[in-house]
Amino acid sequence: MAASPECKIIIIGQAPGSVVHQTGIPWDDKSGDNLRNWLGIDNATFYNEKLIALMPMGFCYPGKNKTGDLPPRPECAPLWHPKLLSMMTEARMILLIGNYAQNYYLRELAGGTLTETVRNYITYLPKYFPLPHPSPRNFIWMAKNPWFGQEVLPELKSRLQEII
Repeated sequence: MAASPECKIIIIGQAPGSVVHQTGIPWDDKSGDNLRNWLGIDNATFYNEKLIALMPMGFCYPGKNKTGDLPPRPECAPLWHPKLLSMMTEARMILLIGNYAQNYYLRELAGGTLTETVRNYITYLPKYFPLPHPSPRNFIWMAKNPWFGQEVLPELKSRLQEII
């Protein structure tokens, strides 16, 4: 978690992965590299708490299962998110990274699948911008959905530049 009441953008992801658990730095892994690339921003901008708040759905590393990390602990978001978000009054957009964040915040408005939710991102603007998780494991999803790189990422970068 890294945030300031003055932040303009809030990034809500899953939970710290094993690398981030070791370093204590949010998004300090390949997923973070991919996310910064998608956003078109450098490390200094990404980690500038007055611009961007980094908030996970779960605040601790949940451990592994046979296909990857376990889901974020379910008690974290309901306990901490309302308190934290109420302090970030200058935020103009919230990026919802992955199914956990999208289902929690969009609830019944979320599409039936992550692909449907991300494809219809314009529906959730200007408050929310849903994105897939930038994990290297999602390169197959990216290859199957070229519209994401062609349509969604340019719009995301443009909106972020307006805000920043």
